[in-house]
Amino acid sequence: MSVSPAESPPPVEVRGLVKRYGDLTAVAGVDITVNTGDVYGYLGPNGAGKTTSLRMMLGLIRPTAGTVRLFGRDPMLSVKALEGVAGFVEAPTFYPYMSGRRNLELLGAFDGHGASARIDEALEIVELSDRARDKVGGYSHGMRQRLGIAAALLRRPNLMLLDEPATGLDPAGMRDMRVLVRRLADQGITVMLSSHLLAEVEELCNKVAIIQAGTIVYEGEIAELKRGGGTSYRLATTDDERALAVCCAQPNIGDVRTDHGRISFTADDAAVAELSQALVEAGALIRVLTPQTMTLEDLFFSLTEGTDGARGERSIAGEHPESAEPAETAR
Repeated sequence: MSVSPAESPPPVEVRGLVKRYGDLTAVAGVDITVNTGDVYGYLGPNGAGKTTSLRMMLGLIRPTAGTVRLFGRDPMLSVKALEGVAGFVEAPTFYPYMSGRRNLELLGAFDGHGASARIDEALEIVELSDRARDKVGGYSHGMRQRLGIAAALLRRPNLMLLDEPATGLDPAGMRDMRVLVRRLADQGITVMLSSHLLAEVEELCNKVAIIQAGTIVYEGEIAELKRGGGTSYRLATTDDERALAVCCAQPNIGDVRTDHGRISFTADDAAVAELSQALVEAGALIRVLTPQTMTLEDLFFSLTEGTDGARGERSIAGEHPESAEPAETAR
């Protein structure tokens, strides 16, 4: 009896995933599910456990505890679990003294199953056909990232796991990567990508998981996360110092902060009405009060800031994944 797509195991199902290195717990119990057709963003501050998680999902390192299933199969038990799965962790690596095409020919010969016959198609998808005969040592960072995706495409994957694919790219390179990921999704490939580029994730992904200190603090639809975050407001008054104190004292006002000379906070309509009255009574008359659309970045920091907040903010602004281990490619 055939299994319908709705009954098929999800491309990624992780339960209770833990990784310890001696006394250090890098991943403290991760649960995520990536369904067929998702473009799934995996977010977290530097050191939160993103790259370590991805290594375990691809079978590159062994979990201390928990399970990983790729289309229902355990990558630690059989290499067959990686059939239809491709991607790279941190950055793809190639022989710099060989051309892009020659690198792909070697990988295609290693993979077999007709992979070499798909080189031209893969190069065309990532728009490297005109540079295929150039040595990889002369490629830009963005070109090497795209060549990494071409290498993954040789396997005709149903699932692509990408670790920071747009890291280090200039704006044009980030645009090209965004277009490429959309193209992969349009071809029916389920994509899971980690990234610190929150605006890119918000535009590309339908679902997201946010990891903090090795634990998932949110998993679900981005639209649902934004709905649950409440409405954000920006406020300016005749006495902002006093207004800030009033905002902090109100029980239903959240995420109060100063932002570019104005006070920002989250609240529902009833709480805003109560705040308006409290400001008048305190002598801080409202000059500007405008609702703002909550961005993924706003919600990310509201979930990850705190004792590790400063570290998280530095990490999102930076370009280096948390793991100091060498990059690896799932082939």
